[in-house]
Amino acid sequence: MKRQAKDYIVFPLDLPDYEQAMPYVEKLSPHVGLFKVGLELFVSQGPSVVRSIKNAGPAEVFLDLKLHDIPATMKRAFMAASRHGVRFVTAHCDAGDRALREISNISDGQTQILAVTVLTSMDQQALLNIGYAPRYANDISSLVLLRAQMAKHAGCHGIVCSGKEIGQMRRALGPDFVMVTPGIRPSWAVVGNDDQKRIVTPAQAVEAGADYIVIGRPIRDAKDPADAAKRVAEEIARFI
Repeated sequence: MKRQAKDYIVFPLDLPDYEQAMPYVEKLSPHVGLFKVGLELFVSQGPSVVRSIKNAGPAEVFLDLKLHDIPATMKRAFMAASRHGVRFVTAHCDAGDRALREISNISDGQTQILAVTVLTSMDQQALLNIGYAPRYANDISSLVLLRAQMAKHAGCHGIVCSGKEIGQMRRALGPDFVMVTPGIRPSWAVVGNDDQKRIVTPAQAVEAGADYIVIGRPIRDAKDPADAAKRVAEEIARFI
């Protein structure tokens, strides 16, 4: 069955508690494909918030924990996360191929593993500051590709990467590797002091090959979040 435009949209619940998160879930569940639950909300509320989101409507849950530890600990953490029936769980490529392989070996495919390549808040100077070799800091796409290939070989189902790298990743890794793009800003929502350094529009990301786009502030801060989500879906619909 052909995916609807709204199915591409991931809304991040970057909110501190149940009381602030659930109104957005109730408003947006018919208009987005997934809700992303990150560290703040999951640490604050625990697994109960995942159940509440799933009970609220058709949208699925993306548990963005960015697992990063020794392989045995990551394996147990992934097993615990998958019991909540979420669609995706993230693990950081910084953990290495052995750790990614450990969790890939126990995945049944119902809960899929997305490897985080390079955070979209990282730019050239930030990578240099933390010790990356200039060849990778000066060419972030080469670092993303290196990590994406490692993740695929380790058995991960997809990656999280900037829309700036989507086209290259799609060509290198094929049509079936899931690609999730954060740092999405519609043209009507881009601001000069945004902390996301490598941003693209929804249309640019989907046209380049993104399977899902993570879009938060332009929807969350809109006067009518549901209407903003519909506007994003309309933009996507022209490219699918």
